Amino acid sequence: MIRIFNLYVPTRLLVLLGGEIVAICASFWLAIRIRFGDASDITFYDEHVLWKIAAVAALALICSHYLELYDWQHLTKPSETYSRILMLLGIVCLLLAGLIYVFPRFSVGRGVFLIGICILSITWMSWRWAYARLISFPLMRERVYLVGQGERARRIAEAIRTRGELGMDMSGWAGETATESLTRDSLGEILLETAKKHAVQRVIVALDDRRSRMPVQELLELRMRGVLVEDGATLLEKISGQIEVDTLRPSALIFSDGFHLRPKHWLIRDFVSTILALTLSIITLPLIPIIVLLIKLTSPGPVLYRQKRVGFRNKVFNCYKFRTMRADAEADSGPTWALDDDPRVTKIGRFLRMTRLDEIPQLWNVLRGDMEFVGPRPERPEFIEQLSEQIPYYRLRHVVRPGITGWAQINYKYGNSVRDSKEKLKYDLFYIKNMSLGLDFWIVFATIKTVLFRDGSL
Repeated sequence: MIRIFNLYVPTRLLVLLGGEIVAICASFWLAIRIRFGDASDITFYDEHVLWKIAAVAALALICSHYLELYDWQHLTKPSETYSRILMLLGIVCLLLAGLIYVFPRFSVGRGVFLIGICILSITWMSWRWAYARLISFPLMRERVYLVGQGERARRIAEAIRTRGELGMDMSGWAGETATESLTRDSLGEILLETAKKHAVQRVIVALDDRRSRMPVQELLELRMRGVLVEDGATLLEKISGQIEVDTLRPSALIFSDGFHLRPKHWLIRDFVSTILALTLSIITLPLIPIIVLLIKLTSPGPVLYRQKRVGFRNKVFNCYKFRTMRADAEADSGPTWALDDDPRVTKIGRFLRMTRLDEIPQLWNVLRGDMEFVGPRPERPEFIEQLSEQIPYYRLRHVVRPGITGWAQINYKYGNSVRDSKEKLKYDLFYIKNMSLGLDFWIVFATIKTVLFRDGSL
């Protein structure tokens, strides 16, 4: 795996992306050759064709991301992949037509883009077919052996078995059955025998009790033979984008390479958040009178809803949203989590929540400095005490400013329970550990998809 924007990206995904970029560029280069023949060399330099092809490639890859063409867990059938590719090319064709209509100079020549799309439909599907067979070869996959029991080991095993892009095959699992006895001596014997018999290339150690059961000498011997030995918690963090909190030790926080952001980075983050908030405020300004009118016409009560939230360093601030519930929603029950299909939500409120338009007033919180554009979602003070008692390290969320969107929001559903809050904390801690401008921009980019497809927990 390769680290990009403080995220760990499977090498196979980069190979797939590289092949698709080559397929796109080659298809349109061939289209120009077919359309112009010998005069194509002149066209390349006179019409800035290379930049235009690069723009088309970027547009196609963005559309493929939004169509989830890189989601191997859902694209289990080749026919579904190919149908999405055809859908993608249709969307790209329509976008190019609109772009050329608005900016005629973007056109390379009559029929070039249409010819290129036709060629690309063949090259893109051919590359996907070839890639699927390439990564299935045994030489292209890594044989791993898992050592450990419990939830962490189970999650690692499930990821290896279901996520083909990781390029791993399970050669064995010491501890797969709950009744299996795992002692230091038995583990050592199993490790050496399995590594020799199956030519294991990586051993993943996911033992909860390392002190009494980890076969140190055998692992060291395997390491000297060239077998990669990896900590299960570290691997799980890389492939899941989460940090486990139940087994997290303070030393892991103190001596970790992450959880550190220099003052200049804070200044840049504040500047970028302010610019994004101002830009979105201007874009959404025409929508505000319409939203205000709809709220006033459909339910009595104030337009804005002001709620206490806990922010940076446990400071309480007023978080603003457009009201989506009845004005007396908590008059009898007191502070409670919103439920799925909550009867307190008004009709227009349901639409505002679904489209995330109710979050527009929080741009003012960003401009005031209460929040950043990206960060953990702020929680209500009434819930903080309860969650802090039941979830380890929960208050670590407050070492950074909360955000309108965040890593947990694009990776996890809307949460309305202690269990959901715990899962979101795992994502929040991963974000705090790996904070960077690149990661922030990726979260903003992914948030657009979350809003468009009505997913996540913004």
